[in-house]
Amino acid sequence: MNATAPRPTPQPHPTAIALLSGGLDSATAAALALEAGYRVIGLSLDYGQRHRRELEAANAIALALGLAEHHTLAVNLATWGGSALTDATIPVPSGGVEAGVIPTTYVPGRNTVFIALGLSLAEARGASRLVLGVNAIDYSGYPDCRPDYLEAFQTLADLASKTGREGQGSRLWAPLVMLSKTAIVREALRLQVPIATTWSCYSGGEQPCGICDSCRIRDAALIEVGRPDLASR
Repeated sequence: MNATAPRPTPQPHPTAIALLSGGLDSATAAALALEAGYRVIGLSLDYGQRHRRELEAANAIALALGLAEHHTLAVNLATWGGSALTDATIPVPSGGVEAGVIPTTYVPGRNTVFIALGLSLAEARGASRLVLGVNAIDYSGYPDCRPDYLEAFQTLADLASKTGREGQGSRLWAPLVMLSKTAIVREALRLQVPIATTWSCYSGGEQPCGICDSCRIRDAALIEVGRPDLASR
């Protein structure tokens, strides 16, 4: 009688937490984590943004991508304003990105708060990766979207958590940080991200305005790759 070799025990997929804003970049980053074999849990933040429509998009994206879980947490940064995205008295800029000038759409401390919350969920869930859709190329160099910021936060994360001190802390992963918007759109198309479901407009309406800097950058990339049907106008 021939002996039958035992079947290998299936290994569980590693877990990743993806900060999911509802926009194109975070959806693409989450899809890349899925492609890499991670079990992905989405985390969205209701921070009092005027474009809260993006939270509906985040829910729809989580369903479309088949995320294992999706959580939305309220952290009201609009209480103290300081940004065109949280204070309706500050107009959303539409005149283009000026080199070396951080625009009024920068939200003070937003990514620092978001990443800290994401790392908390990651440690609680045993996730080995925190997936971020931040980009340092197309959005005028927000201080909390740059590689040096992410490197410094990784050092902090390793010091601030039990798992980090034990050498098993979550790693920050920002696969799009140095890609152009056109390259991100190509990745989204390759990964079959539901681009039409994503929301990038900053203006807070029910339909994309097509004129804010976020809309214009997104639309230009979609047109460049031959998908003007997905543009806002």
